[in-house]
Amino acid sequence: MTGFRKGLFATIVAIAFQLTQADAATSSFDGAWNVRITSSNQACGNGATVAIGINNGQIVSSSAAVTASGRVAEAGSINVTLSSGIKRAVGFGRLSGTSGSGTWRGALCTGTWTAERM
Repeated sequence: MTGFRKGLFATIVAIAFQLTQADAATSSFDGAWNVRITSSNQACGNGATVAIGINNGQIVSSSAAVTASGRVAEAGSINVTLSSGIKRAVGFGRLSGTSGSGTWRGALCTGTWTAERM
């Protein structure tokens, strides 16, 4: 390897290592959360409560009935996908301390959500 390539390779490795370390850091939002999902459209149902977990900023399922995935940024912005069978909804919003709120959309329905840390 030439000196330039060695230097470039070392820089890339150093950046990748730092990104990996940042991803492994504990998020201030880690823990168990209850998420209340509502819709103003009666045809979409009258709401549900889903338990999710956040681990190192990654959203994980806390229920066998619902698959949750997504990410919470350190500043609290959140994007999440919830799936149950063939139903799927995508949500966006913000967490702050022990609560949060946002909007969601599915194939035929939309609504809002609120969250509380358990």
